[in-house]
Amino acid sequence: MPDLFPTIVYSLCFLTSSLCALLLVRNYRTSGARLLLWSALCFLLLAANNLVVIFDMLIVRTVDFRVYRLALSLAAVSVLLFGFIWDTEEE
Repeated sequence: MPDLFPTIVYSLCFLTSSLCALLLVRNYRTSGARLLLWSALCFLLLAANNLVVIFDMLIVRTVDFRVYRLALSLAAVSVLLFGFIWDTEEE
């Protein structure tokens, strides 16, 4: 029972970031704005990060996934930063 609250929180974080990525991809398809694509990729990586958090904290407690979580977070922020710089230079 004490693991119920963290399970709910981690699952909601994963679902929220996945839904954001899905909505951003859908809007990118209709509008073609590249900033939506970079944002969708960022949220997709953040969803993967949240999935690794679920595995790390709830499912596989014997293995430390901290390096993978940090790498996914860095990749997410890097993709968004690259997208901001890329779109600024072309305008």
